[in-house]
Amino acid sequence: MDLRFSPGRIELNKELNALDQFALRFTDMLQEAQIPYVIVSGYVAILFGRNRASEDIDLIVDRMNPDSFTALWQKVEPQFDCLNAPTAQEAYDDYLMTGLAIRFAKKGGVIPNIEFKFPKNDLDRWAVAHRMEIRLGSHTLYTSPLESQIAYKLFLGSEKDIEDAKFLYHLFKERLERSLLEEFVRKLNVKSLFAKYMV
Repeated sequence: MDLRFSPGRIELNKELNALDQFALRFTDMLQEAQIPYVIVSGYVAILFGRNRASEDIDLIVDRMNPDSFTALWQKVEPQFDCLNAPTAQEAYDDYLMTGLAIRFAKKGGVIPNIEFKFPKNDLDRWAVAHRMEIRLGSHTLYTSPLESQIAYKLFLGSEKDIEDAKFLYHLFKERLERSLLEEFVRKLNVKSLFAKYMV
């Protein structure tokens, strides 16, 4: 895997696995619709080479109005099923606008799936506003900045999450903005975990 860095962007040259192809299939449609989003959580580590399984890809999608969401629903519906809401209106009103996520999987499938949610808090909104561009061949993905991703993984605290944080930290530690990482470590109150695992 080959990584090339420029401000706000990482160019990633790798052989695409099935989860990468699934992620690109969905996010390409968000790109075409010019809808800002970020990928967060476990798939970020997998994207950069961590060898572990995942059943979902977590997306935080910039809040949109009902008409824009319905247009997106109509765009993805030929290729994806929503697993927990039968109509765009129910998905929007009963899930997204109440803080719940909806899930999309390929037609006839269940796993893997996309967890699709609107920002819930300042950290989510910050991640969308400061998203990082990942160039993957001819495709573009957007993730939350690695500094926030590492701190948030420590905050979640499971063994899997801590291993994700360690993987990303050690892979990118020479490229991380240290002051920003320390700010998120402080905000999420994970100083002791950071001191324990990031050595």
